[in-house]
Formats: sequence, structure tokens, C-alpha cells
Amino acid sequence: MTNETWGTVRQELLKSIGHSNYVNWIEPLEFARIDNGVVTFNVPTVFIGDWVSRNFGDRIISQMGKSGETVNRIEFQVQNVASRPAPAARTDERRAPAPRAAPRPEADLPGAQLDTRFTFDTFVVGKSNELAHAAARRVAEGEVVTFNPLFLYGGVGLGKTHLMQAIAWELQARHPELRVLYLSAEQFMYRFVQALRDKQMMDFKQMFRSVDVLMVDDVQFISGKDSTQEEFFHTFNALVDQRKQIIISADRAPGEIEGLESRIVSRLQSGLVVDLHPTSYELRLGILQKKVEQYRPQFRGVEIGAGVLEFLAHRITTNVRVLEGALMRLFAFGSLVGREVDLQLTQECLIDILRQSDKRVTVEEIQRKVSDHYNIRLSDMLGPKRVRTFARPRQVAMYLCKHLTQRSLPEIGRRFGGRDHTTIMHGIRRIESLKDSDNQIAEDLELLRRSLQDQ
Repeated sequence: MTNETWGTVRQELLKSIGHSNYVNWIEPLEFARIDNGVVTFNVPTVFIGDWVSRNFGDRIISQMGKSGETVNRIEFQVQNVASRPAPAARTDERRAPAPRAAPRPEADLPGAQLDTRFTFDTFVVGKSNELAHAAARRVAEGEVVTFNPLFLYGGVGLGKTHLMQAIAWELQARHPELRVLYLSAEQFMYRFVQALRDKQMMDFKQMFRSVDVLMVDDVQFISGKDSTQEEFFHTFNALVDQRKQIIISADRAPGEIEGLESRIVSRLQSGLVVDLHPTSYELRLGILQKKVEQYRPQFRGVEIGAGVLEFLAHRITTNVRVLEGALMRLFAFGSLVGREVDLQLTQECLIDILRQSDKRVTVEEIQRKVSDHYNIRLSDMLGPKRVRTFARPRQVAMYLCKHLTQRSLPEIGRRFGGRDHTTIMHGIRRIESLKDSDNQIAEDLELLRRSLQDQ
């Protein structure tokens, strides 16, 4: 095989694997020789050779076969990088236009590919996530490192991964020259263990400490892993010393992650720590409305009936991913049966999701949670006193009993000291009115609802 033939093979690979993968993994390869069905390439590091072999080896062999070469195996030999051409001398292949490519080069690691849906344009902003969104926007500008690290935390399905990937997309658009590494903590750990096993720690250190932006999702997964934490700590310090941006996410605040070394906790707390709060009803409704517009081109002719989005936003409260999945299922079902998606069809189609969301919560559990939340005695909440300190928590508990249990108003009244059902109705209506004007009440309701349904 000649260099000309290898050039033809490279052009075909560019078409099949995309511009970003090509630049990061194929372009560094230099054809050395072919002998007895074994093709050998020069590579700058062992890591690149191993990566290409695992992920593109079969494709390279197949493409060579189409070019008339008989190749059964690929081998790599490390070449001194000083003998390679300077980056500016690369061919025009690198400047070929491409659709929005993932940040290079490390975002092409297994499982770390960016989702094209997770951009700032598709992120719905509400009071529960506006600070996290603003901080992510600032970091995504890629200018002076202001918050280092930026630490985002919150429960499942609240938008941490969406914001992380939106930052990566924005950095790629604004500063394509930056080397952005986005991966999960589990992938970091896997790479570390693999490097130890294969005695390639120098390659590992070189890759992780030569990036411009390091993004690690779900960092809680390294808790209790002493060796991984040690390497993460040193990587963190090396990048901070170089004024490189670090962005981390977790399901809890740094100090609440059990098994995480105190020195790492201290480092993570040294930047900006931002909490993504549970979503409000208004934010969930806004997310659904935006998703409807995204799904319409895919499901032409499917109509979502009156009240369906409001019903979903009210009933599915703990996880935005489940909420979006439920809406997608409704669109698909409506398309298959050729019917408008009304409330009846919604309840039939989503019976499993709604049943899961309607976990059996008792009146007694609600009363206990609410009294603990407001730091009052249960006997005072259930008693006759009408002072606001007790009356407002009592009404919150009534509201939650109405929406989280199957109990009737008279039954709820009996559990609240034998009160009349009209008193219960008044309390519920009072909270329904307040939650639209009182941010504290709205936040209390969401926190209590989540706490009760997640227990």
C-alpha cells in the first residue's frame, strides 16, 4: 500500500466517522508498512494506538479491503512526536466544514459523546435553576476563568447534565481551538484503572492534564475510591495551577458526599457551588410546552388536548426526564392510534408512570413531615390553635393530603382533629392561592412533595 492509497482510505474514513473523530484519532496516524496482511502505523502515543484499535480498527481494515489491500490486523508503533509535522502544516482536511462537532479531542471518549439536544437553546429557565443557568452561561463564554471550579448539584433529572453539555457545545462554538474533556466520574475511574493495569499512567496524566476545560459529571461516584481520588486531586490541582477551567456536577453538595476526602471537598468548595432546586409547576409546564414544539415535526397531525400538559406537570413532579419521556410516549401513542391525546388517553397510556408517581403516602406521614419541616409539634398542628405559626403549616399539610393521597375531604378532616370538610377545602384553596404569589410557600410545597414521594 502506498501513501496515496492510505490518503484515499483516510478520505473515506472522514466521511464515515465524522470530522471530529477523524481529526482526533485518524489524522495522527502515519502509514509505515504493510506486510503479510498486517498494516503498521506510527502513532504519537500508545494511548492513541490502543484507542484507534478498539474503536476504528475494524472500519480501517474494511476500508482497506475496499481499496484492494488484504489486511487482517493492525499494529501500532510509537513514533517520536518531534518528527511529526507542525499542526499548521496539516492538510485542508482539518478545515473541511462539518456539522456541529463535539469538542475535541477527548469528548469522543466512550459514553462521553455530547447530546445535540442538550444546548442552552433547549434549556428552560425558571426560578429553581436560574442561578445555575447564569453561572453556566458565564463559564461557557470561555474568557477569563472566574469560577473555578463551577460545581453544580441537584437531584436526578433537574438539568445538571443538560447544563454541563450546553457549556461544552457553547465552548466549541465560541472557541473551537480549546481542548474540552467531558466525561462522567465513572469514565474517569475506568480510564485510571485501565491505565494502571496497562502501565500507561504517563499517557493518562498527559491526556487529563493537557486539556483546557475539564468537565466531570456525577463526581459522587469516586467517593470511597482512594486511588482514584488521589489522581483526581492531583489532576485538579495541576489544572487549577494552569488556570484551566474545571466544571463538576454531583447529586449532593461537596460536603454532603460521604467517602469524599476532605482535601477534595475543600477544593470543590473553593469555587462557585450552585444548587439546582426541585422544579416548580410553572417550570415543568414550560418544559412540556417547549418539548411539544420540538416533537411536532416528528409527529405531524398529533394533537395534545386541553389540560393534558397541566395534568402532566401536576402529576409527574420529581424527574424532568420522566416527564419528557411521558410526553414522548403520548405523541408516539397518538400517532399510532390516530387519535387526539386527551386526558382519558393520557391516563390509559401512562398508567405505569402515574402509578409510580402516586406512591402510597399516608396522611400521617404528611402531617409528620410538615410539622418537622416547620419545626412545630404535631399536636399543635392538629390542635385547635389558629395562630398563623400553626395555621399555615396545617393548611400546607391539608393541601398535600388532597394531592398526594386518595382520601376524601371528610376523611382528611377527621385526621385533622375532627375538622369539617369545608374547613379542609378552605385550607386547600388558601394554599392554592398563595403558591402562585408566595415563593416560599411554593418552594416548601415542592420540597415536601419530593421528600414524601422519594421516601
